[in-house]
Amino acid sequence: MTKAVELESRIHLLQEAIETVVRGKPEAVKLALVCLLSGGHLLIEDVPGVGKTTLAHSLARVFDCTFRRIQFTSDLLPSDILGVSIYDRSTQSFEFRQGPIFANVVLADELNRTTPKTQSALLEAMSEGRVSVDNHTHPLPKPFMVVATQNPAEHHGTYPLPESQLDRFLLRIKMGYPDNEAEKEILRRQDGMPAVERIRPLMQAEDIIEMQELTARVHVDESLLDYLMAIVDATRRSEFLQTGVSPRGSLSLRRAAQSLACFEGRDYCIPDDIKSLVLPVLAHRVIVSSKYSSSYRRSEEAEVILAEILRNIEVPL
Repeated sequence: MTKAVELESRIHLLQEAIETVVRGKPEAVKLALVCLLSGGHLLIEDVPGVGKTTLAHSLARVFDCTFRRIQFTSDLLPSDILGVSIYDRSTQSFEFRQGPIFANVVLADELNRTTPKTQSALLEAMSEGRVSVDNHTHPLPKPFMVVATQNPAEHHGTYPLPESQLDRFLLRIKMGYPDNEAEKEILRRQDGMPAVERIRPLMQAEDIIEMQELTARVHVDESLLDYLMAIVDATRRSEFLQTGVSPRGSLSLRRAAQSLACFEGRDYCIPDDIKSLVLPVLAHRVIVSSKYSSSYRRSEEAEVILAEILRNIEVPL
């Protein structure tokens, strides 16, 4: 059995376990696993009650890891996330007490309900896998993944996520409502026990790190890099976009394409790997020009513009 086939079978074991709980959303589950394999962070955006938190919980439970859930509210402080130094009389020194950010998988629930000051507490952690408190730097455990949920901007009590925060999420996905059959199955399975509690760990944290290292070795042909850069360059030149894709966005698209190739059982990328990931990887990184946008539909408009850019770029054979 080749490495690619072995990795595909391990990934699909995780997928099947999550789909026993997250019904009728195979695309959302696939993208969540692509994000995990890429070593990135996931932003799930949708109305309350469609399974955002359940997906995040399920993702954490499929492998044996530390998991923390942070409920973001308007009065949450950065120290509530990172931790705080407390004076110890016995040693006459300050001792650092770790906050909930020190976990393998951190669920940042309703991230945009807290203030920008508290949102910014996640920036260093998401970018560099460490946090700085009181002039000391503390490494975070590996693997480390933030799964954040976000309510729609038009809901009361939300603060827009700044561009610097959005750019640190590898993928942004939407759940949407389940179809009737999937929702009936959810209703049938209500037996008093939370569905997510049925998931048992299938792998160790070390297995996830190994899988992430294997996906990073997936071959990306030079022609595909040219295709990727043509898409990125078009976002920077588009009159409809005020801000195009950053180099971090380019790297994220390449990394996600490698993980998707592994998901499909290949050790090489094809154009469809890049093409299918352009919207979830790039749409939250661009800013639509104010001349062509409305404040509440900006994310939808960004997707339309990116889809048009894709149509106008020749796909390598």
